[in-house]
Amino acid sequence: MKTGLIMEGGAMRGMFTCGVIDVFLEQKICFDGAAGISAGACFGCNFKSGQIGRALRYNKRYSRDPRYCSLRSLICTGDLYGADFCYRLLPDVLDPFDRAAFSANPMAFFVGAADVDSGEILYHRCSDGGERDMLWMRASASMPLVSRIVEADGHRLLDGGIVDPVPYRIMEEEGYDRNVYVLTQPESYRKKPSSAMPLVRAVMHATPRMVEAMARRHEVYNRQMEEIAAKERRGEILVLRPPESLGIRRTEHDPEELERVYQIGRRCAIAALPRVRAFLEKP
Repeated sequence: MKTGLIMEGGAMRGMFTCGVIDVFLEQKICFDGAAGISAGACFGCNFKSGQIGRALRYNKRYSRDPRYCSLRSLICTGDLYGADFCYRLLPDVLDPFDRAAFSANPMAFFVGAADVDSGEILYHRCSDGGERDMLWMRASASMPLVSRIVEADGHRLLDGGIVDPVPYRIMEEEGYDRNVYVLTQPESYRKKPSSAMPLVRAVMHATPRMVEAMARRHEVYNRQMEEIAAKERRGEILVLRPPESLGIRRTEHDPEELERVYQIGRRCAIAALPRVRAFLEKP
C-alpha cells in the first residue's frame, strides 16, 4: 500500500489547503507521495519541507506588495504574480524555503503543468526544491492571459489546472492506492463554460491546442468531480473539501480574508483527523 496526498489548485482558495496540510504536519500525518496543481503545488511544497505556517505567513505579509501580485507587475513583467519576486526573492531571501528539508524528505512530490503546444498535462517529480523545481511550480501556477509561457525541460508550459484540475491519475499511475484529496470547492460545485473564451481565442491563437483545452476545461473538471464522487462513495478515497463556497477572490489582497480561509481549512482537517487516521491505517 502507498499513501498519497492530492491537492487541487484554485489560486487563493489554496489557503484552505494550507490550513489542512499544516494540521497534518502538526499531527505527524505522513504520506508516501503527494501531487499538486497550481496553488496546490506552490503551497503544497511546504508540506514536503515541513514548514508549518510558511505559506500563510508570506501571503499575508506580501499580499499588498505590488511585486507579488498586481496590475503593475503584469504591465512591467508580463506576469500578474511577479516571477522573480515569487520564485526567487521570496523563497531565497524574504521567507526562505527549506530546500535541505525538502530534499531530505523521502516523500515523492509531483507537480503538473500544461504543455501549450500539445494541450496535454506533463508532470515533474521534484527533487531538491532548487531552480528547476521552482520553474515547474511557477509553470504549474501560470494562469493564461496574465502570465508568460514558462519554458522548462524543453517544454512551453502554463497552468496545469486547465488540463488536469485534480491530479489523481498521476498518483494512481505511480502506484499510490490510498489517497487523501484536498479540494478547494464544495461538493455541489460544478464549473460553467468560461465567458472569457472569445478573448482567449483572440490572444492565444498561436497555441490552438491550448485554446481548445481551455474551452473544454469545465467539461474536464465536472467529469473529474463525478469520478471523485464515485470513488468516495465506494470508500476508495478520502476527500477533504470546504463545506460551502470559500468566497475568496483568486487574487485576494486582504490578509484577514487569507486568514479566514486558512482557518476553515484547519477546522476541516481537525474535524476529519479520526477519519484520516483510520483511512490511512486500515489494512
